[in-house]
Amino acid sequence: MTAPPPPRDVNRAFGALPAPIGKRLLQVRDLIFAIAAKDGEVGRLTETLKWGEPAYLTEETGSGSTIRLGRLKDSDKAAILFNCKTTLVDTFRERFPDGFEYRQTRALLLPVAGKLPKQELSVCLSLALTYHLDRRAKKAR
Repeated sequence: MTAPPPPRDVNRAFGALPAPIGKRLLQVRDLIFAIAAKDGEVGRLTETLKWGEPAYLTEETGSGSTIRLGRLKDSDKAAILFNCKTTLVDTFRERFPDGFEYRQTRALLLPVAGKLPKQELSVCLSLALTYHLDRRAKKAR
């Protein structure tokens, strides 16, 4: 699936980032939409700005936790940000201890150069887009 064109305000937010970070995050954006399209439980994504950064929400189904794309002030890497009250980053760290750089419980950092680790990143993004489904299943047991 090809990602839809971003809304104007989201496109401006990508354009305001340093070019290498913006380019890397647009690759992540494409991956988010591709994963959502493959998983019928995720539904249509809402693409908006949260704290001035592109954000992806599963408002239609409530299946997942918000994913934000941006950068951290003290880093020259692309940042994928998650709700720090979730267990997502801890889960990513357990699955891929050497696969990414992490910041506390809120961010996964990606270098702006080199090949995008699509396989590992797809697992992480899929876990975020279905986070509430997994939690509901655990509660039902």
